[in-house]
Amino acid sequence: MKFKLLNLENNKSETIEVSDKILKHKINYKLIKSVIDWQLNHLKPRTAKTKQKNEIKGSTKKIVPQKGSGGARHASRKAPIFVGGGVAHGPKGAVYKIKKINKKVRKLALAHTLSKKNSDKNLFILSDVKKEIKKTKEFNNFLKKNNLMNVVIISDLETLKNINKSARNIKNLKIINDAGANIFDMMKYKNVLLTQSSVKNLEKRILNEKN
Repeated sequence: MKFKLLNLENNKSETIEVSDKILKHKINYKLIKSVIDWQLNHLKPRTAKTKQKNEIKGSTKKIVPQKGSGGARHASRKAPIFVGGGVAHGPKGAVYKIKKINKKVRKLALAHTLSKKNSDKNLFILSDVKKEIKKTKEFNNFLKKNNLMNVVIISDLETLKNINKSARNIKNLKIINDAGANIFDMMKYKNVLLTQSSVKNLEKRILNEKN
């Protein structure tokens, strides 16, 4: 599939060929959601921890006779129903079960997300930036001209270095290296802007069965 290349340095009209294998999928929303859930699960470490009944220190002596009182039987004050007892079904800290998703599923979900952005006409490609853009106003004007507000920029390292200073203070914009391209950021922002080199890097990442 051919894409028009946006350009910051000149007004040349160029195109780039992008593989249909990463842009023409029938979108599986459940797949995309499962990977986003996986990302969110890893976003914040699970550190909260409560003590269960077996972790409370104290006597195990019966607090009331088992029979004769007419009340319920209780083993000890460690039970969750008593003050100072254990907590039933509380957070378990680092042993919390973390959902796992294999690499092939994550790569497929990335391709489905790119396909969605492409079908919504919210996917754009920028020609690699070879010179440093120092002024925020200059980069902001480029975004406004191409209706690219609310955008995540997935960049190669050279372009990232050249546009970071001018783009980092713009509202509703995030720049990430193509090695860190992820579904959560792509779905969070309306538009996705890829650089010329990052497209090729993502193609290799998604289509290479060995990685």
